[in-house]
Amino acid sequence: MPLSLDDAVAQVAGLRPTGRHVVVGLAGEPGSGKSTTATALAEALVAAGMSAVVVPMDGFHLAGAALARLGRLDRKGAIDTFDGSGWLALLRRLRRVEHGETVWAPDYVRGLEEAVAGSIEVAPDVEVVVVEGNYLLVDEEPWRSARAELDLAWWVEVPQPERIRRLVARHVRHGMSEEAALAWASGPDERSAALVRATRERADAVLAG
Repeated sequence: MPLSLDDAVAQVAGLRPTGRHVVVGLAGEPGSGKSTTATALAEALVAAGMSAVVVPMDGFHLAGAALARLGRLDRKGAIDTFDGSGWLALLRRLRRVEHGETVWAPDYVRGLEEAVAGSIEVAPDVEVVVVEGNYLLVDEEPWRSARAELDLAWWVEVPQPERIRRLVARHVRHGMSEEAALAWASGPDERSAALVRATRERADAVLAG
């Protein structure tokens, strides 16, 4: 059975080490609801008396110009279109906060379709950082080392027809035609989803998306 949000909050509350942030990861296929679930979890943690902030892996998308130069723009979202080593470095900083350091994380701006550095403030007194992204559980470097930096890692799951519907709607909302959105969801998105799907067993538990 998937964890309820209340169960998830209770598990996080049971950790709460002193001197560093708790880092909780939400992984799942494209369109599974990771961002929405991460926001809901952070809000539930705050309601339970903990401070929390959400940091998406999407902030580590390579820039469009870089993808064009590398010949990868037509499959943006694939694992090699992210700065995995940069993601690992951020997680290590979050786990080893020193001297009251504020960590500034990048965010991904939909519409602009680019990552923007220094967008998300993780103050030293934040207790829980909820991170989310497709590739958090991939068993190859640098993603394998990044998985080791997570105190908990949960898989966000939704029925496949709903996941595809959400993906297509997202692409249309950000400027694609219906035909182009369907082609992208069944092409680059599905190739990414197949890779991500194979990592499900590395999660600690499942959350409904």
